[in-house]
Amino acid sequence: MSTEALPATLQVFRLPDLGEGLTEAELVNWLVKEGDEVRVDQPVAEVETAKAVVEVPCPYAGTVAVLHGAAGETLDVGAPLISVRAAGAPAAEAPAVQPPAAGAAPRVGPVGGTTAGPEAETYRNEERAGISTAAAAAAAPEPEQGSGNVLIGYGTPGGTTGKRTRARRTAGSPQRQAAATPAPVTPGAVAPAAPDGGIGVQAVRCISPLVRRMAVEGGLVLRELSGSGPDGLILRRDVEAALAGRGTGAPAAPGGERPAMEQPAVEASTVESSTVKRPASGIDQRSGLAVLERLPLRGMRRTIADTLSRSRREIPEATVWVDVDATALLDLRASLKSDGGAPGLLAFIARFVVAGLAKYPELNTRVLTGKDGSQELLTVEGINLGVAAQTERGLVVPSIRRADLLNARALDAEIRRLTEAARAGKATPAELTSGTFTLNNYGVFGVDGSAAIINHPESAILGVGRIIDRPWVVDGALAVRKVTELTLTFDHRVCDGGTAGGFLRFVADAMENPARLLADL
Repeated sequence: MSTEALPATLQVFRLPDLGEGLTEAELVNWLVKEGDEVRVDQPVAEVETAKAVVEVPCPYAGTVAVLHGAAGETLDVGAPLISVRAAGAPAAEAPAVQPPAAGAAPRVGPVGGTTAGPEAETYRNEERAGISTAAAAAAAPEPEQGSGNVLIGYGTPGGTTGKRTRARRTAGSPQRQAAATPAPVTPGAVAPAAPDGGIGVQAVRCISPLVRRMAVEGGLVLRELSGSGPDGLILRRDVEAALAGRGTGAPAAPGGERPAMEQPAVEASTVESSTVKRPASGIDQRSGLAVLERLPLRGMRRTIADTLSRSRREIPEATVWVDVDATALLDLRASLKSDGGAPGLLAFIARFVVAGLAKYPELNTRVLTGKDGSQELLTVEGINLGVAAQTERGLVVPSIRRADLLNARALDAEIRRLTEAARAGKATPAELTSGTFTLNNYGVFGVDGSAAIINHPESAILGVGRIIDRPWVVDGALAVRKVTELTLTFDHRVCDGGTAGGFLRFVADAMENPARLLADL
């Protein structure tokens, strides 16, 4: 039976592109279970990316047939997320996919889903055989029912009927492509020689790049492992059990080379380590102390590390600072508060910052570097003011879009909204990556100053220390005043010390005499 005759009973929804170049996400929680009825665009799962925690809606309606993954697992973009059986379709297993007739193109669904259970099985077989899924996805989409909605780069047909386009021709004959599907073998088995005289080594039954990388890093040979999954599929728990039995400090393959059939399916930079703590043993070679655990840099922590490391590598930064008498600003806020409410201190400082950037726009630019090494200075219209927020997942910087158009009260409302969203993991990727200048209030941690790292690719960051009572000379007499420290770290490529010092002095003067500046805003 050809694939054209297969009943389209299952719709496989794949993890969509969540934006900002993200290639994977961690499955936090399922919002449905197998057997539940789902409607079009109903949220079915919560996933955590390097940017935020988001709910993923399913574009299909029907009964949940399969949940592909468990909470805590990391899924690649494009990997199956959930399979939905169309309403009224039988619950029996769909027949196995037969090899297509010569010249016939396999039918696959649009990016993000297939039209039937057999296609999903074909996908798994191809992964087990080490075949690139790009070859299977080369065929044009078959019309099917979907919501038509887009989730940051992912969409389904809107239910309209359209013509099928011709599939791209793949290398090799249909017989060779059919022969690529592996036959069941035991671990370590070798397939017969290929018809063309090549060596037909059976691919390891391991789909996940994560599992492959864990095995390589632990010095394991996947062909020597017995998988506990369907048809002997090697799962993460199999590798973890093997590592626990021999320790993770085992040497890799001789010469540091990976076995030919066990190369990771993707680049190492896109592969996460295990979502659980890896068992550790042995002695740290540098310190001579016992190793307690190894925690992988993943998700938000890895993104923070990459951004800050890149900032240090690429930006020639310089730092200037000044002590500020903030007594007048505190008095102004106290008087407004007694009249029925006042913005927070950070909102006032934010308003002074955007006014300063309007006068010194060089600090609101960024340097772009071309592939040929050429550089240019990019200037934009308006200011997206980033506000650093400490969360359980790490330090994030949601930005207030067009902060230059908002007054202090509006800025205060946005700061509170974005901070709450960031701490709840609900800030959008656009909010977390669109800033042009960053304001960092580290005074809440009880510190006075910090030589902060610029939030790449921006050009400057202003830090505000704690406000404390300090001796201060006022009109020639010593007095106790409310003093804080402002610290500006800037990219020396975009401006010199005169510009940076002028901006810092502008903000400091505004804090020391806020009424005069606010009267002109």
